[in-house]
Amino acid sequence: MNLKKFIINLIMMTFAFSSIAEEKVLKDLNTELSVFTGMFDFSDDGKRSTLIGFQHQNENLNRDTLFGNLSPITGFLITTDNAGYIYTGVQAKYKLGALNLTPSFTPGIYHEGDGKDLGHLIEFKSELQISLDLSKTSELGFSYNHISNASLGDKNPGANSYMFNFFKNF
Repeated sequence: MNLKKFIINLIMMTFAFSSIAEEKVLKDLNTELSVFTGMFDFSDDGKRSTLIGFQHQNENLNRDTLFGNLSPITGFLITTDNAGYIYTGVQAKYKLGALNLTPSFTPGIYHEGDGKDLGHLIEFKSELQISLDLSKTSELGFSYNHISNASLGDKNPGANSYMFNFFKNF
């Protein structure tokens, strides 16, 4: 099965599951799962690649701080060039009515596979996400991120990516 068919099937299964589980989920909304797809390093014509990823957030671990409500996140992404990034970090969520603005920072480990050489095993992802509440338990969003090694390696080309996100609370 090619990646495009896999992504379409995954999104269809996610939407089907979310409508079935909607009533049960309203009782205990402490875990948020996100599936996303987009373009890894869209600004580099030579190493641009489709990506897919998953992210987890446990709202029981949220903390109110000077910077807003912060929560830990963990996730991974993989590209069609077999590059991968696994990460854990923190995000803040700011509600603006039905819109949500969510910046995040996540250090992680990058494996280039057949994709772009980012210069180091350790990379840092800064992301800004905008999402719209579809219901009390789901959101649809768009995000932009930059992955860089902060000059830990001999080179630091970085990668700019965009994603379309679907979030579901369980």
